[in-house]
Amino acid sequence: MTSEVPPETPTEAPAVKPSDTPAGAPATTPAGASVASAPSPVPSSDARERERRHAQRAEGWSIVWMLVALLVWGWFAFLMLADYGPEYDGRAVCRGPLVGPLPEGRRCEDAWRAWPALLGVLALATLTTVTAAATTVYARVLTRLAHRDRPSVPLSEGPGAPSRG
Repeated sequence: MTSEVPPETPTEAPAVKPSDTPAGAPATTPAGASVASAPSPVPSSDARERERRHAQRAEGWSIVWMLVALLVWGWFAFLMLADYGPEYDGRAVCRGPLVGPLPEGRRCEDAWRAWPALLGVLALATLTTVTAAATTVYARVLTRLAHRDRPSVPLSEGPGAPSRG
């Protein structure tokens, strides 16, 4: 007895589901050809939302740094201008370093009014100011980048543009 082998019929390869494809591997068609997806020129809405959140977070930090810088500058101004020490007739005996002459004697000695401490507070105020400025610029750049996909209207055609006539 001879056994007959049925003729082979071409079968289609099963379609590959996106969940079956490993990350980073190209998707294939039923015929087995790989399909390269073109990168979209416009970021997805999730990416835009993430950029906007990042820009808002950076803006929040810039405000915090500005407040810290103002606080440190206020502290420096207080140390430089305010009178201190024991009171005599309702008024402090020792004058601030910028207001009056340098105090002489032990009763006007104050660790915070000494020049090394004042210069340290000035350095801290400068550092926080520079950090606040850099963070503000960074936040502005991120905000502009987050809104870069909006169509721009040339200044000559937008509202409030001078009329040609």
